[in-house]
Amino acid sequence: MCFKTKFIIISFCFISFNSLCQNTFVPDDNFEQALIDFGFDTAPLDDNVPTSNISNITDLDIASRNITDLTGIEDFISLTNLDCSDNQITLLNISQNTNLIELYCSANQLINLDVTNLSNLVRLWCFSNQLSNLNVSQNPGLISLRCENNLLTNLDTTNNSILNVLVCEQNLITTIDVSNSVGLNRFQCGNNLLTSLDVSSNTNLSYLSCEQNQITDLNLTDNSRLAVLICFNNELTALNLSQNSSLTGLECERNKLCSLNLKNGNNNNMVLVDFDSNPDLNCVVVDDLNGNRSLWEPAFFPNYVDTINDCNLVVPVDSLENVIGTAYTLPILSSGNYFTESNGMGTALNPGDVITTSQTIYIFNKSTCNSNESSFTVIINNEDYFIPKYFTPNNDGVNDVWQVYDRLNLINNISIYNRHGKLLKFLPNSASGWDGTFNGELLSSGSYWYEIILNSREVLRGYFALKR
Repeated sequence: MCFKTKFIIISFCFISFNSLCQNTFVPDDNFEQALIDFGFDTAPLDDNVPTSNISNITDLDIASRNITDLTGIEDFISLTNLDCSDNQITLLNISQNTNLIELYCSANQLINLDVTNLSNLVRLWCFSNQLSNLNVSQNPGLISLRCENNLLTNLDTTNNSILNVLVCEQNLITTIDVSNSVGLNRFQCGNNLLTSLDVSSNTNLSYLSCEQNQITDLNLTDNSRLAVLICFNNELTALNLSQNSSLTGLECERNKLCSLNLKNGNNNNMVLVDFDSNPDLNCVVVDDLNGNRSLWEPAFFPNYVDTINDCNLVVPVDSLENVIGTAYTLPILSSGNYFTESNGMGTALNPGDVITTSQTIYIFNKSTCNSNESSFTVIINNEDYFIPKYFTPNNDGVNDVWQVYDRLNLINNISIYNRHGKLLKFLPNSASGWDGTFNGELLSSGSYWYEIILNSREVLRGYFALKR
């Protein structure tokens, strides 16, 4: 054998031996001890691990090992699953671990985490660190992201269209866009600095917690699968859950709610409902006024109603009868104020004002959230008696009864007839008027005749209109 041939053979053997004996530098004793425990290295601790022993490892669980330095992880090139959570790691270089599918590095001391090379990443749990930035734009297959309890100020998930679980609570996030994550099922973003939140595209959402933010509006009409909503400690003034028929749990206490609509057809299955500490909330719309709400908070809420329009009715407002006279002095009110137009418009009137012209006067009362009003008519008439030309018995509290005003008590009785001369109602002088019925039946709109017998036996005849 020639010298050249011997040299080539010896060189090849040296290279092969060197490759087989290549080591990976692992300076952290706790990391190396874990690899010894797993059989990937042998004692004693010498800061080196045979590279060939770790290069084919696919799963590595080194959680809770008091590891501070994960140098050497870059040679675990076949890793698909890495759990290094609950340690004291400050730096994690996984740029060479491009096969990673699942990465769990929570409860460490990380200030940076670069996962842009991990295009196959499906689960990333990095909560309870000190991250101020997290770029997941290069992880399109991500389905579960937990990054809560960090220092994040923003989070861009627009490239994570199949994201199913997103937990980013206890950060410093001011805005978040999850409109592209249409499959999102669980979304927790509480304890941030959000002022708005749009989940209209997340129709698969079943769990939403956005508590302790500064959110002023929350539209959930498109989230029919929503089962749990936690939104306490925000700035919400209205919450309409009438379209959320799957809802079983609600915590919306400590907001500024004026309106809460829980009429969703599922009240009997709502095991947790808390809307306490909303001081301006004076009514809640529910499925059944007689339903069982013994476990709801607050325990004693007085104003459950059938419809949202009924919320105005719980605002107290005084009611006065129509008045006919030569003048009228407005009395003192307990609830409400006088106005010449509806809804507190027109000219404000005061108790003690003397009314000398015929008009309708409104009594309007407003709480922080709702309002209510009544009205009455003042008819100024200097005649001995006043016979109304029409009345409108529609139970709106205004002009519901046809009644003759008898200022000097000159009337003995009144008879009311239909146009065929049939007697419909006899009113002695003590009667309050006619409500437009006969034998309990509502009579139709039209003209009706009256015959008034005075104490002098004089007879007055005429007609008036019933308008419905």
